[in-house]
Amino acid sequence: MRVFRRHGFRRSSIEQAAEEAGLTRQALYHHFSSKEALFRGAIERLYARALAAEAAAAKAAEEADCDLADVIVAEIGARLGVLFAELEGSPHLEELFSEHLAQAGDLYQTYSTRFGNAITTTIARVCRARKLKLMNGVTSEGLARCVEMAIHGTKSAYASMQPADAFLDQLAMMLRMLIAGAVVPPMTLHTKKSRRKTGAKK
Repeated sequence: MRVFRRHGFRRSSIEQAAEEAGLTRQALYHHFSSKEALFRGAIERLYARALAAEAAAAKAAEEADCDLADVIVAEIGARLGVLFAELEGSPHLEELFSEHLAQAGDLYQTYSTRFGNAITTTIARVCRARKLKLMNGVTSEGLARCVEMAIHGTKSAYASMQPADAFLDQLAMMLRMLIAGAVVPPMTLHTKKSRRKTGAKK
């Protein structure tokens, strides 16, 4: 990843990667048959690390008794933080983003599904633990899809997700607004229960 970050995909070589890793070219070829295979391996490792960071951040936020929006913001922030840290300072961000779709589009689809499933699981778990209710017609799966759409929507304003701080701030605001609109306010639940007890009209 250091070689790809420094030189971009097109100008990187197996020889450069081998030298960076302290290996011979033949030793690296023993594990990766081509530069493309090496790039795929680096991308898959990066995605796996992002998924693990996402799970750890969600757990920590839940243990800190954060509300649903803050849990999701922490989870997504951790995922993207891994990606930002790995590519920080590269002058080849746009090339690397486009090449990762060209060279590892199947990995992108696989991990997109895994990321979406992780958010769905978090939403369902937090709602169950905090006794939260989603608005009529909203499901954990549907809300998770909206969260992923918010990420992609924010990318339209920050194509390379840079500057990272501005991108994350804008995304966090969108996610909080989205989740606030998807969860039944606590007072609404309390009011409905009170009306049922007193027999008042809805």
